[in-house]
Amino acid sequence: MANIEHLNLIKANKLKWIEWRKDNPQIEPDLSDALLSGLNLLDADLQSVNLNKADLSNSLLPAVNLSNANLSSANLHSALLVKANLNQANLSLANLSAANLKEADLIDANLIGANLSKANFKSADLSNTNLIGADLSEANLKAVDLSGAKLIRANLRYANLRTANLINSDFSKASLYEAELIDAYLYKANFQEANLNQAHLIGAYLFRANMSFCELNNVDLRWTNLSKVNFTGANLRGANLRGANLEKAILIGANLEGAIMPDGSVHQ
Repeated sequence: MANIEHLNLIKANKLKWIEWRKDNPQIEPDLSDALLSGLNLLDADLQSVNLNKADLSNSLLPAVNLSNANLSSANLHSALLVKANLNQANLSLANLSAANLKEADLIDANLIGANLSKANFKSADLSNTNLIGADLSEANLKAVDLSGAKLIRANLRYANLRTANLINSDFSKASLYEAELIDAYLYKANFQEANLNQAHLIGAYLFRANMSFCELNNVDLRWTNLSKVNFTGANLRGANLRGANLEKAILIGANLEGAIMPDGSVHQ
């Protein structure tokens, strides 16, 4: 449960909260299980605050405004942040595992190294976010906007990215093992040296994507648009390319052993 003193401070006056935090840098505030919806926490210092299971998106009040707030290393495990404004917020190294961020605004947010495993981001806006090294394993990213996002070395194992907008996003050296990317929009996305083994990309749009030196063992690429995709040095062993458009795709040095080709034949 939340510390009553800490809860009263943040609800009473934002300036008092800022002053108290400056005077007590050694204290990690406890706002766990607190109802904080409707608060304006623009630019607030919430570094290392315990917001475990806190409700910042109550249906009776507007979602909390955390635009440009500092939430680095904060504990937001299972927190409710539906439709919350986290535009340009600093969430580096924060714990957002199992948090509900449905339809939240995270444009330009800093999520470097954050724990986002099993979090719900359905229909959220994460365009231009920095997710380098973040853990998004088993996260629900269905219909999210991740255009221009940096996901270098991110963990997206078993993540749901169905119908997501991933234009110009950078997944280089990321793990997308068995991730769901069905009908995703991946125009000019960068997957260089990424692991997409057994991932599902049925009907995805990958025009001009970079998949050089990718691990694509047994990946499902049926009916995908792979026109002008760079597969240089990629491992497509056992991949299913039935019905895919490979017009002008670059396959120099690619391993297609056992792959099912667009016409249904098995590559020897």
